[in-house]
Amino acid sequence: MVAGQDGSPGPPQEHERFTMEPFCPLLLAGFSLRLAKAFTVNESTPADSNWTSTTSEPQAPGAQPLLAWLLLPLLLLLPLLLLAVYFLRFRKHRKATVSAGDRKMPNGILEEQEQQRVMLLSRSPSGPKKYFPIPVGRLEEEIRARSADDCKMFREEFHSLPSGHMQGTFEQANKEENRDKNRYPNILPNDHSRVILSQVDGAPCSDYINASYIDGYKEKNKFIAAQGPKQETVNDFWRMIWEQKSATIVMLTNLKERKEEKCFQYWPDQGCWTYGHIRVCVEDCVVLVDYTVRKFCIQSLSDGCRAPRLLCQLHFTSWPDFGVPFTPIGMLKFLKKVKTLNPAHAGPIVVHCSAGVGRTGTFIVIDAMMDMMYAEQKVDVFEFVARIRNQRPQMVQTDVQYTFIYQALLEYYLYGDTELDVASLEKHLQTLQGTATHFDKIGLEEEFRKLTNVRIMKENMRTGNLPANMKKARVIQIIPYDFNRVILSMKRGQEYTDYINASFIDGYRQKDYFIATQGPLAHTVEDFWRMVWEWRCHTIVMLTEVQEREQDKCYQYWPTEGSVTHGDITIEIKSDALSEAISVRDFLVTCNQPLARQEEQTRSVRQFHFHGWPEVGIPAEGKGMIDLIAAVQKQQQQTGNHPITVHCSAGAGRTGTFIALSNILERVKAEGLLDVFQAVKSLRLQRPHMVQTQEQYEFCYKVVQDFIDIFSDYANFK
Repeated sequence: MVAGQDGSPGPPQEHERFTMEPFCPLLLAGFSLRLAKAFTVNESTPADSNWTSTTSEPQAPGAQPLLAWLLLPLLLLLPLLLLAVYFLRFRKHRKATVSAGDRKMPNGILEEQEQQRVMLLSRSPSGPKKYFPIPVGRLEEEIRARSADDCKMFREEFHSLPSGHMQGTFEQANKEENRDKNRYPNILPNDHSRVILSQVDGAPCSDYINASYIDGYKEKNKFIAAQGPKQETVNDFWRMIWEQKSATIVMLTNLKERKEEKCFQYWPDQGCWTYGHIRVCVEDCVVLVDYTVRKFCIQSLSDGCRAPRLLCQLHFTSWPDFGVPFTPIGMLKFLKKVKTLNPAHAGPIVVHCSAGVGRTGTFIVIDAMMDMMYAEQKVDVFEFVARIRNQRPQMVQTDVQYTFIYQALLEYYLYGDTELDVASLEKHLQTLQGTATHFDKIGLEEEFRKLTNVRIMKENMRTGNLPANMKKARVIQIIPYDFNRVILSMKRGQEYTDYINASFIDGYRQKDYFIATQGPLAHTVEDFWRMVWEWRCHTIVMLTEVQEREQDKCYQYWPTEGSVTHGDITIEIKSDALSEAISVRDFLVTCNQPLARQEEQTRSVRQFHFHGWPEVGIPAEGKGMIDLIAAVQKQQQQTGNHPITVHCSAGAGRTGTFIALSNILERVKAEGLLDVFQAVKSLRLQRPHMVQTQEQYEFCYKVVQDFIDIFSDYANFK
């Protein structure tokens, strides 16, 4: 018997269970042949007759030989039937064995495992398959092939990886004194690659922490892969940070997921806190949509008050409870930030999730393969994962994470690093626009063409494509995806009343910060106001006229004077002021039947109606858009940052451009950085056709340039 990963006795091995069984049908077949032969022998043969005799008297035909010849085919057929039954049973048993073993969570942690919808493939009986490095030029083709048949080849490749458990011992991790320091009893560091702390007061086991050294692409021990600290191991964690001279912590889990603790909060929210002999003081905290950056000043109090050090924690908050991020864009941006902030001569980068193998391994592999891609123009994911599993078993925990690594590498290969700092924007625009004339925009055309590669996921538009809901769309191609559509409360007894053609869109700092929607139709205006009320919107941005070129573009959903009622909601206009190209209207909105858990019956809503955007083309200059974005942000700060409802006519072109510019300018102000391409690409993954034309795309660059010219002092971007 072989012990299981968790220390419990494992199932019997294959050779133990089936040592004798394969011979049973063969033995039975031999016995049947001898029995048949016996029937053909004359009944009068003496009992002591020799079976090997080759002579006998000829026998008259009779009943007994006839019976024997009738029974002979049956007796010969019987062992064949038994053989067939046996092999069917064996095959079924084998299939069940593979299914149970491969479906089992590799580390016993459901939270770190994407639930599989298909039975995982068994390992090849002929031994592990060899997977070769992939030249970057063939990366897209190889990923397409592996993704076919519901990622069958990706799963096969992943399950060909060695687990890493056979490459070392776990004596220190399994010691009685250290067992409680492990978050999960079967995720342990190898003795040969574990991080060894200095002993405290000579206690032998005080040098243990559940953490392992992991190599980078070429750099030995570039990382430390660790479990998320437990309450009783926080002091050890900070001791490790200090002793290893680490300057960067990468955190890839949230403290709680599905109400279960994944990691103890090992840092103070503000002020200073002492963990053992390490004093940790908060210096700064910046919260962004995909990650948070915290800066600490740390100091050892046991080393004669040595000089304090700066430490940066980058906390990726957008990894969902199951699976992997929807798109690798946020992870690639996060990884670049880690590379930028980690000092050149610092100690290992400490990377942790909850167990320190799944998300942690995924992050480390992406980093290493991007370095390999740059150095060798190829990637070798399989070999690198196998190598780091020798340093810490089960690194990269699921086939879904393994597939995500390839997706991230393809994203990086196809689109590269499109991020700019504000100082290089002008030069970048000159390159994009070409040198011949202002109208020679080959570079811009190519950049915008790449955006058209973003596939519209029609399979994720089932709700919008229902016949009852198609009638609610202005443009049938522009409807929300199911995964981020705005859901209304269902009216009692009325099907489909939870639907509106509107999508939640992420902001720079906050998820679901915008609601992108079409201009209401006469029969959807009630749904529009229900959405504004139910999602507590205090701000509406309108980017179209009610009519343009004698065509209806948006139903006038507000009263010119007095009040109007749509369903259960009454809208009263309080003021209407025009300032340059923007009408600012204040409404008092009353819900005549307040929803459960909403005590207020009246709410103020401000509408910003931008008049400077023609139906065809773009605004004449960028200043009006900059002023509009500034006014909306000021309103948001005063009303609590609830979702901003943004609409034009169809809710994609002008709407997408406004949202893209809001996010881009926020980043310019906060970081002095911009990435127009990825900002727009991200929007298109959330709602189809966002920023619809190349002219709108170029306008994004123009507005940023105007913004920089207006605020030319670089200090404004810090």
